[in-house]
Amino acid sequence: IPQASTVSWLYELLAALPAQLQPHVDSQEDLTLLWDVFGEKSLHSLVKIHEKLHYYEKRSPAPILHGAAALADDLAEELQSKPVSSEIRELLKVLSEPNVKALLSAHDAVAQKSYGPVLPPVPDDLDDEEDSVKIIRLVKSREPLGATIKKNEQTGAIVVARIMRGGAADRSGLIHVGDELREVNGIPVEDKRPEEIIKILSQSQGAITFKIIPSIKEETSSKEGKMFIKALFDYNPNEDKAIPCKEAGLSFKRGDILQIMSQDDATWWQARHEGDANLRAGLIPSKHFQERRLALRPPEIPVQPLKLSNRKSSGFRRSFRLSRKDKKTNKSMYECKKSDQYDTADVPTYEEVTPYRRQTHEQYRLVVLVGPVGVGLNELKRRLLISDAQHYGVTVPHTTRARRSQESDGVEYIFISKHLFETDVQNNKFIEYGEYKNNYYGTSIDSVRSVLAKNKVCLLDVQPHTVKHLRTLEFKPYVIFIKPPSIERLRETRKNAKIISSRDDQTAAKPFTEEDFQEMIKSAKIMESQYGHLFDKIIINDDLTMAFNELKTTFDKLETDTHWVPVSWLHS
Repeated sequence: IPQASTVSWLYELLAALPAQLQPHVDSQEDLTLLWDVFGEKSLHSLVKIHEKLHYYEKRSPAPILHGAAALADDLAEELQSKPVSSEIRELLKVLSEPNVKALLSAHDAVAQKSYGPVLPPVPDDLDDEEDSVKIIRLVKSREPLGATIKKNEQTGAIVVARIMRGGAADRSGLIHVGDELREVNGIPVEDKRPEEIIKILSQSQGAITFKIIPSIKEETSSKEGKMFIKALFDYNPNEDKAIPCKEAGLSFKRGDILQIMSQDDATWWQARHEGDANLRAGLIPSKHFQERRLALRPPEIPVQPLKLSNRKSSGFRRSFRLSRKDKKTNKSMYECKKSDQYDTADVPTYEEVTPYRRQTHEQYRLVVLVGPVGVGLNELKRRLLISDAQHYGVTVPHTTRARRSQESDGVEYIFISKHLFETDVQNNKFIEYGEYKNNYYGTSIDSVRSVLAKNKVCLLDVQPHTVKHLRTLEFKPYVIFIKPPSIERLRETRKNAKIISSRDDQTAAKPFTEEDFQEMIKSAKIMESQYGHLFDKIIINDDLTMAFNELKTTFDKLETDTHWVPVSWLHS
């Protein structure tokens, strides 16, 4: 709709438009189409009607008469007694036309109706002490009212427990937390249970009238709506026995981004899904309340570092998940170290996040790949390196074993003494390390920094319990879980594949067994159950080519798109 200043000459503009566009039109066919469209009589009529309506809207017209139809009937009756002339005959014909009668009838219906809100009169039987009573009338739509009520155990009064941000009650600005509810549509509620009142509200149609006594509590403003969190667990309010109102609950899945609208209640926060067109908030358990519940719940699976086989489907080896059959140690640098970060990471609830987009001058984010043995993780890494060796890189591991004749220091391994290796372990310089045949193997933090310093994407393969300790401002890791398909697909797609069963012997390859498939599925379930809240992306390696293409697309988006990352990474 044009602005007020342009409405008056909209008709002239429309008439002149074809001539103004003529120099910019190439073909005669297009020019004819323009003349037909902008010269359409019905379009010109609509524009004229629009201009007239806009003109009268500015004047805020009021009807001169409320009974035009009756006046027309009286006029026609009076004209019947007058000497007949051509003018009188024509006027009588006009007044008798059905469309004119319908128009006058519609005019009267509109003129006699009041379109402003009409509040009910204040009751005459108000007590003197109730001089602060408010009569509120809200028009009910399909959406809920957006408020919860509770009974004050001391006084028995029905009070507003919370106002859902963005809901109908909140938008009206007329109802507040702590207000005492006296009547709903003229029905007293003092002797009723909250469930009965909710039933009255649900059955009400159209406008609902509340009689309330306002709360004297002043609402405090805060930074509501500015906080975003990533959900680290699934939540269904219908399955939560503790929630005060299931209908007001907000369901979400692990990984969803939620916008916190209110933290007034220490137990139940108000939130909405980020980017959701529905502005009404819903209830979710607060971080403290959910942590307390999870801490008291017995774990389904014992929380301990996974002891996974180190047999691989490819000779491209860079990780240190030693074989279960080797019965050797395999540790992360934080495995025996207690810290607040370690404790809270084991009780996943929410993580405060903020949008982040990598700038061209920044180093690439560390890419951490996680997956069970035999899933094809190393083959995917190998394909990535082949696709662009200048863009992707892997760490060079350290070892204490002797260098072989065909090996070069700093290429296959960085060869160091056992004493130096043990000193570095004590100084927490290794992300992971292990021992095999009396020799140490490990991935150092500096080896990751070395790859990133070359302006490359570092592909790091570690055990899942190590991931949470890499989540720092320096590395800003993006964690991808490579997940196996169903066991039926494993039997079908891996029947001709071979795996390596020895830590440092690449010649001992053998086919997959049914036990390997069972172990892969079991390990993947444990990984996802215990550490799934740390995964940014899950890729199912059913078809290797499709999985590689999905991985490549993920990397491209990681470098250009905006992602949600922990607030601590950008504000520490």
